[in-house]
Amino acid sequence: MIAVRLLAVLIGLFLTVGTLGSVIRTVIVPRAVSSRLSSLVASAVQGVTVFAARTRSDYLARDGILAQGAPLFLVLRLVVWIGLLVAGFSLLFWGSGSGDYTAAIRLSASSILPLGIARAESGLETAIAFLETASGVIVVALQISYLPTLYSSFNKRETLVTMLDSSSGSPPWGPEILARHALIDNIDHLSELYRNWEQWAADIAESHTSYTTLLYFRSPEPRTSWTLALLACMDAAALELALNPLTAPPSTRPFLRMGIVCLRSLSRVTGFAFSADPKPDDPIQLSFEEFQYGVKRILAVGWEAERSAQEAWPHFRGWRVNYESMAYHLATLVDAPPGPWSGTRQGRLESSLVPVRPPHRAPSPEVEALLKVTRQRRAHRSASGSARPATAPRGVKSAQPGPETSKGEK
Repeated sequence: MIAVRLLAVLIGLFLTVGTLGSVIRTVIVPRAVSSRLSSLVASAVQGVTVFAARTRSDYLARDGILAQGAPLFLVLRLVVWIGLLVAGFSLLFWGSGSGDYTAAIRLSASSILPLGIARAESGLETAIAFLETASGVIVVALQISYLPTLYSSFNKRETLVTMLDSSSGSPPWGPEILARHALIDNIDHLSELYRNWEQWAADIAESHTSYTTLLYFRSPEPRTSWTLALLACMDAAALELALNPLTAPPSTRPFLRMGIVCLRSLSRVTGFAFSADPKPDDPIQLSFEEFQYGVKRILAVGWEAERSAQEAWPHFRGWRVNYESMAYHLATLVDAPPGPWSGTRQGRLESSLVPVRPPHRAPSPEVEALLKVTRQRRAHRSASGSARPATAPRGVKSAQPGPETSKGEK
């Protein structure tokens, strides 16, 4: 009997220490440290929600089910942590005392949170009860303090994703980003867009590898996703480098490289194997016909390309081979909307949701001609004004050259 109780103590120590270690690795350590317990709970919740969602053919209904997965995981993981602590400390109570196991479970359940239902009888039981109460309070407090960090990172992520909706539609699509900027004559804004998304990719690489739960938090808008938004921006940058290598913004290449670093970090933490050094001519899933269709959509709104689609294809493929498989993996992992150029999804669902472009309201030819003349006049006035000699502001006398005079001389 002594050997059985000693074995119970060892198993109890294993459960309590392992559970507390899982809490520390998941909530406290600010880096990509794996926790098998959290991974098992996440896999179970993800499997149930995906199975339930794939029975729906309507994507809005499917997205509503999937959106419950991450919050459910947070609650269930806390329940599992508390349950394992109760089980572990109950074995410690039973192994160190002389009562039956039912009384040990009752004492452990009462001690995890200071409920006072059962009381320890010996000094050793009192010490164990104190450790259990402290462990339970710490775990709950850490989980509560963990939520603001998660939602802060989530809001920071979704702000830029929401802003992209005006430039790419829903779901996001790389060619649509270039087409919309060309349509409203705002191509110069692409340089700033790439800089913002370079910073965004760096933030995601840090936050989503440290707190992997963020991967499964879905965007508020059902037709968009942070994975598709990143893929669309990277496709837009690769397209611009392929079509316009001489006039592409300087921020294009740094953004693409940071995006690849971000996808590699997320692929490692999710256990996806990828090629660290793919060749430019390696095959990709995107076909030339799909690429050609995207280029036609860009050129149709007035984009001036330096290369044809045939000439740009090898250059675009050389960029996309570095990130396509990882982006498709993440899109499948979180069951992102089936947007164009984002791979396929399993289950009863539409193969692709084409972005809807809002109607473009342009002035009549007469008004456009009048605006053109007005802009030319303004440009001429600005050029003439810049050629005039600089004058001192009103109320300030300009310095005139002349002989120096001492103080008091007129």
